[in-house]
Amino acid sequence: MSEPGVPPPPPYNPPPPPPPPSGPSGAAPAVSPNRSLMIVLSYLYILVVIPLITEKNDPEVQWHAKHGLVILIAEIVAQVVIWVASMILNQIWGGLGCALSFLGSFVWLAFFALRIVAILKGVKGERFMIPGISDYVSRF
Repeated sequence: MSEPGVPPPPPYNPPPPPPPPSGPSGAAPAVSPNRSLMIVLSYLYILVVIPLITEKNDPEVQWHAKHGLVILIAEIVAQVVIWVASMILNQIWGGLGCALSFLGSFVWLAFFALRIVAILKGVKGERFMIPGISDYVSRF
């Protein structure tokens, strides 16, 4: 079996774990110390600019900031379309234009609720995917 005087082989040591994934600069992606605050700012209308500019090294904050920017653009487009349509319909038939402008309040309320849900999920570390809107985040 084994020769006398020969020590037994050392126990098996598993290889070390692989290094963490690196970011674009070769270093590990930085986690912002104020990540929750930046995620909240990502969904507060024009304040989306703050996380976009200041947290370039945190990919999670960048995703939420881009998502908040897409939501902001979608809301502006929706409000402009409703405003133009209500102005046109107001010239044709006053009652329908007035009703359509009232719809703008509900659209604002829907986007406001959407922002609240996105903030709550983002602070928990989740991503809130909105069909049709979230697809544009990966484009830029």
